[in-house]
Amino acid sequence: MFFFSVLIILSACCKEAQNRLSENLVTGEDRNVLKNLKEVQWPKAYREQDTLLLDKILGDDFQMVDASGEWSTKTKELEWIKENAMENDSFFYEIKRLDILPNGTALICGTGHIFNDSTETIYQSSNILIKRKGAWKAVASHVSGIKNLD
Repeated sequence: MFFFSVLIILSACCKEAQNRLSENLVTGEDRNVLKNLKEVQWPKAYREQDTLLLDKILGDDFQMVDASGEWSTKTKELEWIKENAMENDSFFYEIKRLDILPNGTALICGTGHIFNDSTETIYQSSNILIKRKGAWKAVASHVSGIKNLD
């Protein structure tokens, strides 16, 4: 009887682990989801001061290092966009590297292009996202190399 009980428990544990793994399997659609997230959704959250959207994008354990070397958390980022409206004419993000690992981790690196009047400012960033419960969540970002182009 003990052996039978152990088999049932092990079977349930294996099934639960298998369900968790299948939720986070990388699919062919993930590349498009990640591109949309970084090129459309993330900029939209900052542009529209949409804390609900940014909350969905960032993992609870999100941390960022900005160009001045300051660290930020998800809570600080949500507070920041509530208080700081974007003051640029337009913005786009150019993905230069998008790697998706089989374990459900993605790396997105590229250049942000900010336009104000006739001035373009660029910056470089790298972002790490993890697929959790079937959804991609940003867990780390780093921004550097901010410069105005003539």
